[in-house]
Amino acid sequence: QVQVVESGGGLVKVGGSLRLSCAASGRIGNIYIMGWYRQAPAKEREFVANTVRGGTTNYADSVKGRFTISGDIFKETVSLQMSSLRPEDTALYYCKIQTNYGDSYWGQGTQVTVSS
Repeated sequence: QVQVVESGGGLVKVGGSLRLSCAASGRIGNIYIMGWYRQAPAKEREFVANTVRGGTTNYADSVKGRFTISGDIFKETVSLQMSSLRPEDTALYYCKIQTNYGDSYWGQGTQVTVSS
């Protein structure tokens, strides 16, 4: 069974940067969207950014101008460059890969903690 694995989380100070990466353990195929979500303690999981087949990217308002998503549909990898990090960016970050057929694959998450 294909697994999606995130990496790159960690502890960083306010204003710092981190780069998250995500890759599948095996070939998924027919990928349509790759994206990132996050969930802070006691909060709902929320959308952060995604990249759609063809190159369109979308961002949550809270991260626009600070985060940059980049993905390779054919290599089935996606990264999230995070800059100017704030305490409110602290969360468990999840990668989601969705196929043309609507199948979704989620990773287990990688923790990002921003200290003030």
